[in-house]
Amino acid sequence: MKITKATRQYEEWVGAQTPLVSRDVKMKHEHMSENPLSFLRATFYRWAQRWFEVCAELAHAPVVLAVGDLHVENFGTWRDCEGRLVWGINDFDEAYPLPYTNDLVRLAVSAHLAIAENHLRLDARNACDAILRGYTDALQAGGRPFVLSEEFGWLRATATGELRDPVHFWKKMDKLRTVRTAIPKSARKALDSLLPERGLAYRVATRQAGLGSLGRQRFVALTTWRGAKIAREAKALVPSAIVWARNGKGGRRLLYQMILDAAVRCPDPFVRLRRQWVVRRLAPDCSRIDLAQLPKGQDETRLLQAMGW
Repeated sequence: MKITKATRQYEEWVGAQTPLVSRDVKMKHEHMSENPLSFLRATFYRWAQRWFEVCAELAHAPVVLAVGDLHVENFGTWRDCEGRLVWGINDFDEAYPLPYTNDLVRLAVSAHLAIAENHLRLDARNACDAILRGYTDALQAGGRPFVLSEEFGWLRATATGELRDPVHFWKKMDKLRTVRTAIPKSARKALDSLLPERGLAYRVATRQAGLGSLGRQRFVALTTWRGAKIAREAKALVPSAIVWARNGKGGRRLLYQMILDAAVRCPDPFVRLRRQWVVRRLAPDCSRIDLAQLPKGQDETRLLQAMGW
């Protein structure tokens, strides 16, 4: 099956479960053609079709609850219940039981493509060695959260910068397009559930973000609370593309909350699964990290080792 047919069939499958935003789907197709890394990020459904065949010798490894769509730009920061800045994976839309090798291979492939796009300066072998070393160390240690306080100062410097300045962030949020029609009741309830007070009035806007989920509905509640701006986002979820690739076989349950609860990490208290929506807090220090925005001179070996962890 060619990619055009696979894309059409996958989008029909997703569209049968949740409304798609045609403008965003078109934008996703444009990003897919920009470079191989963007293509990889946007097409986990194609990976789900091909990986078990292309990497058949790795497909018999022990099965874990995997991230699925793991790549070098699926990392970001958030604040835990103590207000501490934490770093880690920030998207689990495609979580599914898979051989553990899936996440390792996909992360390594994304590193190769990032190197080709000059987002990373390591050579491919050293990048893979760093990822594998981080994964091995994590297994031996039983996992460990990345709290960017007393330790991991180098990572804190990498994860913060001018582009995450509150003024810049809220200007961007203020420019989001206001929704002029009624939003789904379930989305409204999801947003309301994460606000700091009942009955708080807010503006609902749409947001274009990510690549894998681009095309699905995203609603952002924007308001001011006790002297400063706040934002909450509800993003539509569907079962992992693995279900589609297997022609509907296997469980269709959304596993987003399950993998969050099982992970060895400091959880984000503002991320919750509400029926078919994942709702989260948006803030300058609570967002994905774009490789193109990383400061020059960061220790890329340690960064990839942390990603492998």
